[in-house]
Amino acid sequence: MTVLAHRPDTVTRDALAVLQPGFEGTTAPAWLLRQVHEGLTAVGLFGRNIASAEQLAALTAQLRTERDDVLVAIDEEGGDVTRLEVRGGSSFPGNLALGAVDDTALTRDVARELGRRLAVCGVNLNWAPSADVNSNPGNPVIGVRSFGADTHLTARHTAAYVEGLQAAGVAACTKHFPGHGDTNVDSHHALPRIDVDLETLQARELVPFKAAIAAGTKAVMSAHILVPSLDPTRPATLSPQILTGLLRKELGYEGLIVTDGMEMNAIAGTYGIERGSVLAIAAGADAICVGGGLADEETVLRLRDALVAAVREGTLPEERLADAAARVRALAEWALQARPDARPEGSRASGIGLTAARRAVAVTGSARPLSAPYVATLAPVANIAVGDETPWGVAAELASLVPGTEAGLYPEGASAADVLAAAGSRTVVAVVRDEHRHPWMTAAVDALVAARPDTVVVEMGVPQADPRGALYIATHGASRVCGRAAAEVIAGA
Repeated sequence: MTVLAHRPDTVTRDALAVLQPGFEGTTAPAWLLRQVHEGLTAVGLFGRNIASAEQLAALTAQLRTERDDVLVAIDEEGGDVTRLEVRGGSSFPGNLALGAVDDTALTRDVARELGRRLAVCGVNLNWAPSADVNSNPGNPVIGVRSFGADTHLTARHTAAYVEGLQAAGVAACTKHFPGHGDTNVDSHHALPRIDVDLETLQARELVPFKAAIAAGTKAVMSAHILVPSLDPTRPATLSPQILTGLLRKELGYEGLIVTDGMEMNAIAGTYGIERGSVLAIAAGADAICVGGGLADEETVLRLRDALVAAVREGTLPEERLADAAARVRALAEWALQARPDARPEGSRASGIGLTAARRAVAVTGSARPLSAPYVATLAPVANIAVGDETPWGVAAELASLVPGTEAGLYPEGASAADVLAAAGSRTVVAVVRDEHRHPWMTAAVDALVAARPDTVVVEMGVPQADPRGALYIATHGASRVCGRAAAEVIAGA
């Protein structure tokens, strides 16, 4: 007698299909492979899952032993937010640097090369680019992840990025709809609120998303933000008015809608991830992103069961869940077919990240020969999206160019006196990141420049402060190549 293997019913398989969970480790655990076999259609990768390009390729191949159309997603913006190069820093500048150059052909080429590297490793969905207009300089979570504060510049570079990424066979996921740029709260910690009128939203926040849709973005990610002019009670991720009314009907978007991480406190702390996931699918989302902090089978089963129960109870229409699952499977089929030649395109492709970073550097003053400088990195607490495990700054790169370079790391509360005591008679290179958001940094830099007029100041965040020091360098990002570009200027290379 033949014993048939158990197969979940249609509703259960659809509930699995809309989840995009993470996991621990650099190989796929047995539970994940089991759930992929049961119907899970997408998996999310984070820095903890990646040790090398070769290991990542083996991991994605392992996932596809269960089904060849599985979507493998990653949060690889390049620049400050990197998972592919989490331990060494990105080979690409981020969005703000590309916006500073304002060459859409360069942005398209950078995105295509980044996409090519992802595709080689078997990744076919990238939770990028950020289309947020960074209209609020105090924004604690977007900043250099945005192409800039100019709406139309942001729109044209968002479109170019989508085109470049998808030309490499990797689906773009434009985020964070309807726009996370005008916030002063990080949605990882609490629920931000944007109090702007509809006219402002139409003229500012929505323009880059319209450009992304016109460019054919395969996915859009929702923001965990409250926008009372659109929906006074529910954040965008849970709002039928925003996801179905605005994004689907008004803007005519037909692709996949993905939520931002449901374990973020803006949702988990107010609705809980189970109820939040049901409300998100009911509102019009198609895929639930979870796994940045929750990465186990129990979480997957809890969310699956919550969706199934909602269908059985009648609080989530079965056809809405089926429609969401169908959109996930349609994107998986596109990714399966979109496998262009992934070979490098020559020296321009291999060095394009550093080329772009060099072009993005803005310099006030002039470099002069330095002998054994002291690099003081004034380091703020990193936001969760960026993470604190990725190195940044100019110290390592400058040390490779100028013999005798020494360095120190200074956390919040450090003063100029601390730096000067360690530097001695050496020329100080003060490295900051979003100085305008950290008064202690401003106080330290002002005192350093007053005490040592030959101080070099390097801003690796959003430049807002007045240039000062003998040499002031704005890199528009803190990736490894941005640090290299700044070091070359300091060393006169």
